Amino acid sequence: MASKKEPVYQIFSFQDCKTSPDPIFETPAQCLTPTSAPIVIDNGSFQTRAGWAAPAAEFDSPRLLFKSVTARSRGAARSETQIGNDIPNLEPLRWLLKSQFDRNVVVNFEIQELMFDYVFTHLGIGSEGSVPHPIVLTEAPCNPLHCRQMMSELLFECYRVPYVSYGVDSLYSFYNNSTQRSLQPPQTGIVLSSGYHCSHILPVIDGRFDALNCQRVNAAGSQAASYLQRLLQLKYPGHLAAITLSRVEELLHEHSYTAVDYNEELEKWRSPEFYEREVHRMQLPFSGKVPGSCVSVEERQERRAQQLRRLQEINARRREEKLLQDQERLDRLLAVQELLEDGLLDQFHKNLVELNMDSAEELQSYINKLQLAVEQGRQKLLHSDGAEGKTEVSELESPMDEGDGVALIDPDFPEDTLPEKPANVIQPVFNMAEYHQLFVGTERLRCPEIMFQPSPTGEDQMGLMETLQYVLARYTPEQQEALVSNVFLTGGNMQYPGMKQRVERELLAMRPFQSHFKVTMALRPALDAWYGARDWALQHPPSGEGGAAEGWISRQEYEEKGGEYLSEHCASNVFVPIKITKPVPARPTEPSVTTPTSTGASAAVTMVTSDLIPPCSTVAANVTLVSS
Repeated sequence: MASKKEPVYQIFSFQDCKTSPDPIFETPAQCLTPTSAPIVIDNGSFQTRAGWAAPAAEFDSPRLLFKSVTARSRGAARSETQIGNDIPNLEPLRWLLKSQFDRNVVVNFEIQELMFDYVFTHLGIGSEGSVPHPIVLTEAPCNPLHCRQMMSELLFECYRVPYVSYGVDSLYSFYNNSTQRSLQPPQTGIVLSSGYHCSHILPVIDGRFDALNCQRVNAAGSQAASYLQRLLQLKYPGHLAAITLSRVEELLHEHSYTAVDYNEELEKWRSPEFYEREVHRMQLPFSGKVPGSCVSVEERQERRAQQLRRLQEINARRREEKLLQDQERLDRLLAVQELLEDGLLDQFHKNLVELNMDSAEELQSYINKLQLAVEQGRQKLLHSDGAEGKTEVSELESPMDEGDGVALIDPDFPEDTLPEKPANVIQPVFNMAEYHQLFVGTERLRCPEIMFQPSPTGEDQMGLMETLQYVLARYTPEQQEALVSNVFLTGGNMQYPGMKQRVERELLAMRPFQSHFKVTMALRPALDAWYGARDWALQHPPSGEGGAAEGWISRQEYEEKGGEYLSEHCASNVFVPIKITKPVPARPTEPSVTTPTSTGASAAVTMVTSDLIPPCSTVAANVTLVSS
């Protein structure tokens, strides 16, 4: 008979990566001459990326990569704030972490200012009072005008930058990948972007973002991480503290995948062989020593002896403290009694009132009791010193006052009342390593699935592909064909294995028979937004003839057109100015009565004539009243 093969277990350990502080770079000479090079900041809700837009090879990647969080203790100074990689481990400070984002929109500009300070300082900008470099900054799709106004005010007024350009991160990634694929502009396509807080569907028609038909789905990386944390904490209630959000995010990024057919994949997990082969066992850190597992009889006796000595020392110390208190009280009472013997009755009665006593007999009774207690305490101390180690614990314990019920028994001291087991009995071996393992099975595909089915997380909305179908239905058939021929996936939450195949399968079921579509994944889904913004800044320098070039906002334009102004370009939002309706001026009143009247009468006439369509009878009545 062929021997049955043992299943191969996949055991993984958590990396628990700790970040190190970012170095402070010096400003390169290439970024200062002949003109100041732009600074490109991808202001993401999960991670911030910053670097220079310069043609040199050393600037091909962002210089700074850090999480968009800050930590400052309550009452601490502003200079004591920890930002990004200055926080080596997020978990101990999780309750102090703050971000500038509400979902994907910047709303906390005090923290945003701290982020800018961190970026400019570590990039080596040491100019006093200003940042003499143009800024390329990413923003959310359909960013509210108020948020852009506050951001422009922060950059122009606080940092006095010369130019600012705003763009959408996923559109920068779209155009960067289109350039690398040698697609001729203007491109038409639809961008599926999924980040940390939400996902977006962004249609692009003839090279311009169609903001009227874009949609947002509140299902992304943070919802998947919270869902996975809840699943594992319900599954392993004994390891609640060990299942931290940082470890859950590591599980999500390194061990999860998107099922091409969700129901069919779940059926596969019903098989025990498939489960043993595909389940990931995550090893939690633990201590190999089990309390009380391999303790010999001699060690237990030695532990009892140490505990007995400890109790003796505690009781002796308590007796000494009790004796000192009784002796002090006795000395005070004897001093009061001496006042009576010396004939100082006024002072004696005054001290009796302070002691809450009524007579000299009561004072003498207390003195006799304290003398007896002091004598007994001294005898017990002498007795315990002479017979140390031979008395029982019950004999060593001294009487305690009411309310002083402090337990003297150490909780670590085992009180075994059962007889000792013989040494030849084989004890069952407890596998501590297996107890501290998390079996991550169907959770690997259930958490990424919330992008397509958000209902398990409590979100009452459509999934990503249903929303895409809704967006496509708003276009003509010809436009739909053009859009689905260039479906582009980008964002850090799109990096699950199988995501592209899942989108293709959903499109195949959604589109008409024998229709064509093409799905493309970004080369670097998490970083292509920064690379696209850098390439755009290199191709469109800020200074042009007659003022700022297309896509850039100069300081003069900011002062003239306001902080909400946006200079559009191929990767930007659409600028929709606020139309403030001016109030219609009131028609000049015609004098209806020339007879001089009092102030109250003229006020009544003004009130009547300023009415838009008053009834004729009312006017006549009021005029008659005034003229009379």
